[in-house]
Amino acid sequence: MALSGKLIGYVEVSKAGNVFHDLFRHKPHEIAAIAPEKIHDCELHEGERGDVGSVITWHYTHEGKKKFSKQIIEAVNEENHTIVLKAIGGELVDELYKTFKATLHVEQKGEKQVATWTFEFERPDTSVPYPTSLMDYVCDLIKDVDAHGKH
Repeated sequence: MALSGKLIGYVEVSKAGNVFHDLFRHKPHEIAAIAPEKIHDCELHEGERGDVGSVITWHYTHEGKKKFSKQIIEAVNEENHTIVLKAIGGELVDELYKTFKATLHVEQKGEKQVATWTFEFERPDTSVPYPTSLMDYVCDLIKDVDAHGKH
C-alpha cells in the first residue's frame, strides 16, 4: 500500500515573487551561477523553456552526492508566481518515491514576501523517509537566490 505525503517549507524573501518565478521558470540554468555548490546545470530536453509540458533535467549535489532529477513543468501561474514540477526520472522517482511533485509559490503576506515549497509524494512503504532533507536543501537554495545581487 502506497503512502501519500505532503511537506511544506516557507522562506521569507526580500525579492518580489516575479523574480523567483522568472528564474525558476524561464532561466533555471542561471541558478547554477548563483549556487554552483548546489546546482550544476539545468538542461532543456523538450518544448520551450518555461512552457507547460516542457521537460528539464536538474543536475545537483544533495547530501554530498551528485544527483539528477528529470522533471516536466506540469503547471504555471504567472499572476500567482507558481510553478509545478513533476519528477519523471532520477533518484526521486526511480529509487525512492512512486510519485513526486514540487510546487514553488511566492506571495505577499502582510509586509513580507514568502516563498513556499510544497512537496507532494507517494512513498512505496514506511521505510522511505519524508523528504525533509530535500526540503531543507530547496529552502536553502531560495535563500541563496534571494541573497544574490543580480536578480
